[in-house]
Amino acid sequence: METARKVDRGPAEVGCPVERGADGVWRVRGHAAGRAVLRSTDTVQAGLGVETVENLPPKIRRPVLYRDGVEHREYRRRTARFFTPRRVDEHYRDLMIEIAERRLDVLRRDGEADLSALSFRLAIDVAAAVIGLTESRPGIDERLQRFFPEKFGRPGFTSIDGLRWFLRQNVQFLTIYLKDVRPAIRPRRRARRDDLISHLLDEGCRDGEILGEVITFAAAGMVTTREFINLAAWHLFTDRQLQIRYLDSPEPARLALLHELLRLEPVVGNLKRRTTAPLPVPGPDGDTVTIPPGELVDVAVSTANLDPAAVGADPLAVCPGRPLPTGVAPMALSFGDGPHRCPGAHVAIQESDIFLTRLFALPGLRMTTPPRITMKEDISSYELRGLRIAIDRA
Repeated sequence: METARKVDRGPAEVGCPVERGADGVWRVRGHAAGRAVLRSTDTVQAGLGVETVENLPPKIRRPVLYRDGVEHREYRRRTARFFTPRRVDEHYRDLMIEIAERRLDVLRRDGEADLSALSFRLAIDVAAAVIGLTESRPGIDERLQRFFPEKFGRPGFTSIDGLRWFLRQNVQFLTIYLKDVRPAIRPRRRARRDDLISHLLDEGCRDGEILGEVITFAAAGMVTTREFINLAAWHLFTDRQLQIRYLDSPEPARLALLHELLRLEPVVGNLKRRTTAPLPVPGPDGDTVTIPPGELVDVAVSTANLDPAAVGADPLAVCPGRPLPTGVAPMALSFGDGPHRCPGAHVAIQESDIFLTRLFALPGLRMTTPPRITMKEDISSYELRGLRIAIDRA
């Protein structure tokens, strides 16, 4: 089957929608089964470093990514106002335009740039406004880049690499706290503002807990948005007809196109959960499969997003506005689903569109070097680096 995918994630056929592997892990490849797992309240987060967080002292509040149940739902309810489409449009649109233009001024000045660097700074500045990370010392992009490197070892004390990882990450935690988080907390202790850090202070969070939330939102909002902007730009650079369609469309159609690219190429390709009770999910041939409690479930988002039963014919093609059954999102499961669905989904798509429309309007824009692809295998997440672009200079 011909594919428009840029990132190779192996076989694309859904096959059996849910089955238990020889290693004891339940692998879910069907869209309906994946959605059932992600929407269930009888699962808890697994993977994404949750094992490390579980070792924190009980008095320290876990970041929202690592909470479940009533506590998690209540937190999401109280913070939902920061991420609604209306708020993004009314509070952040003009800011996104201003930030995008500042980033593109660098390209206009130099005539060429690394798109990864431009888009990372864009994502940082937008997320910082939502979070309240607005008093940072210079160099926040370099600090976050060091915290989320292209390659790093696994945590633990059983090897030199694990010990180095532990020491290195703790140094980066401290640096981000001293140069980014603490400078933001201090003025907000004196006078609250309309942002997430102020909300966390109202909740009684300590500095270390706020640092944990900031790092979580940095990973979820800044890093993933950078990757998607690079991926979408790569598609537009290499498909002239798609580029013309994108630039000639009104905003709703442009957002639909970006959602379709995200469906095809989810930044995070696998999401893991652990069951806390028997979990029935749609199985093969319309049957129901019940996953027992205490089992690890790996939802293959990058495969479930290609399920013809959910997304129709030609799932490996780019078809913006493809007809979808009720309950299937245009981006399928790329933002997750259920209680842990990405709260900043609209922020990410909106800022991507604002930046990309202005980028591709520049005279003589061209890609001079395609990106290299590396993968974080645990979550099947791609990283695109080295995509260089240039424009005609007056």
